[in-house]
Amino acid sequence: MSKIANVWVFSDVESRQAEVLAGARELGDTVSAFVIGTDGDVAKAYAQGADKVYLLGARETSRIVEDYADTMAKAISEAADSALILLPGTRCCKALASLLGVKLKAGVVTEAYDVTVEDGGVTGKRMVYGGLAHGQEKVASPFAVMVVSGGVFAPESEDAARTGETINVEFVAPKAAIKCLERQPKQATQVDLGKAKRIVSIGRGIAKKEDIAMAEALGAAIDAELGCSRPIAESEKWLEQERYVGISGVMPKPELYLALGISGQIQHMVAANSAQVIVAVNKDKNAPIFQYADYGIVGDLYKIVPALTAAFGEK
Repeated sequence: MSKIANVWVFSDVESRQAEVLAGARELGDTVSAFVIGTDGDVAKAYAQGADKVYLLGARETSRIVEDYADTMAKAISEAADSALILLPGTRCCKALASLLGVKLKAGVVTEAYDVTVEDGGVTGKRMVYGGLAHGQEKVASPFAVMVVSGGVFAPESEDAARTGETINVEFVAPKAAIKCLERQPKQATQVDLGKAKRIVSIGRGIAKKEDIAMAEALGAAIDAELGCSRPIAESEKWLEQERYVGISGVMPKPELYLALGISGQIQHMVAANSAQVIVAVNKDKNAPIFQYADYGIVGDLYKIVPALTAAFGEK
């Protein structure tokens, strides 16, 4: 696979930075990272693969991520005539991607599960029609913005000895900024399903929020992270968005994916299908998930899950 000369990276979530930097090194000759923060954050970017760091200054509580679009676009356009901008699929970075697309007159591809460089052009593959089909989009503009799903690139081992050129960037205020009046801390989560070797994932088969503890107990017995289908995270809001497995969520590649009460809709299974082994528990023998599962148990998960937990707990 050929490479593009310049790749720029930014992540508003620390856990996704190493992933997109690894992708940038795979796709480009020179990797530049935008960093908001301290000298420690700059050193972290170098350790994870950046050749250059464009420091946007310290974190300002009055600014949101999208406020940096003008600053980033100016730095990118002044440094090169063409480039790939690689962003993780977080909510803030999706919004930032649209702004960069306008300011750089760049083609934008979101939720890409594969990115390639051929003949100087950048191509992104993504799911369309809710995962029923695959779409391939080649960006013809000099600048290309790719927003990648979680788990697309595997992070490289950090090298603390790596260093590079640091450029301090002057902030360019947007003409019509969103005014930040107040910030409220979000409940902290340390989950990174992209790195999990085992995942216990729950769906609508879980009747109430309190019953999630049953799945957590099974996860603890087999040393697995807790995941979920889209309704649990977005409709019920019982779990954090970071635990949502789907084409617009996380696309993990675990050794084991244990699905509890998940019907198996295509947009979920496209994301879960990279697991080495899929085990499904569902009371409906005709549930679509059994078409994907390596092993299936038809029955009441409220009886099966405690039994599995007890069995694994004895080992």
